[in-house]
Amino acid sequence: MKPAVVAGLGNPGPMYAGTRHNMGFNLVGALARQAQVSLQSDSRFHAALSKATLQNRPVWFVQPLTFMNNSGQALQPICQFYKIPPEALLVIYDDITLAPGTAKLSVGGSDGGHNGITSILQYLPNTFHRLRIGIGPKQIPGQDLADHVLGKLTSTEQELFLEKLPFYIQGVNLWLSQGLAIAQNFINKKTST
Repeated sequence: MKPAVVAGLGNPGPMYAGTRHNMGFNLVGALARQAQVSLQSDSRFHAALSKATLQNRPVWFVQPLTFMNNSGQALQPICQFYKIPPEALLVIYDDITLAPGTAKLSVGGSDGGHNGITSILQYLPNTFHRLRIGIGPKQIPGQDLADHVLGKLTSTEQELFLEKLPFYIQGVNLWLSQGLAIAQNFINKKTST
């Protein structure tokens, strides 16, 4: 099977670890651990990445180290170097419009106000696939949105993410082995309960 890239968006560094905005980092880290590979920083691409074989398919797990707002600066050269078409790129990121514990797999559409996606759209065609992990809207009236997404996950949110992790991983594995439609059918029709 043709190779793929599974990229999780987030911000590097300890001060951002455990924040809602790092859902993509968290899920890609879990996928790499399950595949028994470790993400290594590569200065050529301004990213941490590792190669594995999942579902008989070569896959690169990627965490851009450019900070969220410049994610495209890392993903474009990786896809170019490894000859990965946008349709074989899965970008995983947080979404405030989805409830915690839910996810949605899609292709195309707007950036939805997500700066990481805005950056990627500046560098790649809008045909890459997207796995959005719900973090829910801000809870405090008048709170700045940045404070919400850069806030640490609560213990309840952490537990929910860990509970849903096998589901998210299975969805990515289906995307790799069976393609978009079957993975969408699995992920998008599953409720949060």
